[in-house]
Amino acid sequence: MILIALGANLPSSAGPPAETLRAALAALERNGIKPLKVSRFYKSVAWPNPSDPPFLNAVAEIETSHSPQCLIDRLHDIERSFGRVRNERNASRTLDLDILDFDGLIQEGSPTLPHPRMRSRAFVLLPLSEIAPEWRHPVSGHSVSELMAALGTDELRGVVPV
Repeated sequence: MILIALGANLPSSAGPPAETLRAALAALERNGIKPLKVSRFYKSVAWPNPSDPPFLNAVAEIETSHSPQCLIDRLHDIERSFGRVRNERNASRTLDLDILDFDGLIQEGSPTLPHPRMRSRAFVLLPLSEIAPEWRHPVSGHSVSELMAALGTDELRGVVPV
């Protein structure tokens, strides 16, 4: 199972974040990345600066013949086509595309797999639980529901379906 995360909190050439995520899903298909399942969109407060616009996030299960490195390169190309500029970590963005899991592969480097911070992010785990409730973290073996339980209810309450 190959899983990617999608997120945005700034408008792009496609429009507001919801339109950007929809357009990004279409762009994936044009780049040899076929979405098989896509979660609903979830809204969450921006972090680390909650005064920034809220984020919309989703998770997609995809099918592709690309290697992990080729896939992340394609994802970054798609981000740039929507106006993404990588200048500071956790900054607001027009589009963010990340590989969460690539068929259970565990690797360091580019890209690090599974995504190193996914297990602590409610905005990833909630949409992930919607499309892949049986998924287990390749390193820890924890289920998505166990990872969500470890976050606590306050963090989970801050992420709501749109």
